Amino acid sequence: MGTLKLKASMIGTLVAIIGLSTLFFTVLLSYIGMFNVYTLALFIVFFNVVQWLIAPYLIGALYRVKKVSKTEEPELYSTVERLSQKSGVKMPQLGVARIPVPNAFAYGSPLTGNRVAVTTGLLNTLDVEEVEAVIGHELGHLKHRDVQVMMFVSILPALFYYIGYSLMLSSMYSRRDERGNAGLAALIGFASILFYWVLTLFTLYLSRLREYYADRHSVSAVDGGARKLSEGLVKIAESTEKMRGRYRNMHNMSSLKALFISDPDSAGRDLREVYQTGVWRSDQEIVSKYLSRKVTTTDQFAELFSTHPNMVKRLRALQELA
Repeated sequence: MGTLKLKASMIGTLVAIIGLSTLFFTVLLSYIGMFNVYTLALFIVFFNVVQWLIAPYLIGALYRVKKVSKTEEPELYSTVERLSQKSGVKMPQLGVARIPVPNAFAYGSPLTGNRVAVTTGLLNTLDVEEVEAVIGHELGHLKHRDVQVMMFVSILPALFYYIGYSLMLSSMYSRRDERGNAGLAALIGFASILFYWVLTLFTLYLSRLREYYADRHSVSAVDGGARKLSEGLVKIAESTEKMRGRYRNMHNMSSLKALFISDPDSAGRDLREVYQTGVWRSDQEIVSKYLSRKVTTTDQFAELFSTHPNMVKRLRALQELA
């Protein structure tokens, strides 16, 4: 997928999300009392904005992120510093998350500034050059302001979900003389919930596009980035799946999976066919085994509900860039 086509797809998806939301919200307001809906909408927007502002503190606590200096992690710090300059972004605060699952994530808010964190599992699993490519991907998210964009579009589905839920709930407890209006409210509430699912699919699609875009940035910022990132992604998926049997609290790693470079929930699906092909000899052979897979209808359906692209499709996109 070319850069212009990728940008057009992201802009088109964003316009569709905003346009459909505005259209449905306008229809909604024409049928029900505006004040209550506005009050609920303002509360949801306010709650999401506050959540975004304080999210870095919550993420830091949840994933045990420790800020590191150049003296503590000289090689890692120098990599982030060098790639930040090459990417044209301000050097983010660097942190190391004390968890064994290999992954990395970019996050931040106006209160905290931008941050990039890698897990101890990532540092112990990947080679130095692969870590470099992962850092390039995360800096791509910061350069493209993905944290802000995804926060904004995530508010819209939340609006329709809570409005629909409140309407259906209120219709259940309405007085007998209000049953006519209650039936209409229930119908609109059901339509709102249905629209929430439609917008969610659009939001997930936008998230997957932005992962492709961040991959493309890594390739442009890191020498040999396509090969390095391909190998890193496969090794992350492999290691994550092996750890799933040893760590019972792996679901905690999935609570903010949209931030991660790789979706921990799809690691098993990504690797299932790779395990069936036998033992490999090199990192590049692992990637080759992935690329030989066919993307089935089941894979494509599962991807619809994922924040990250199908691994085979993602690797093929990287091979095209190489």
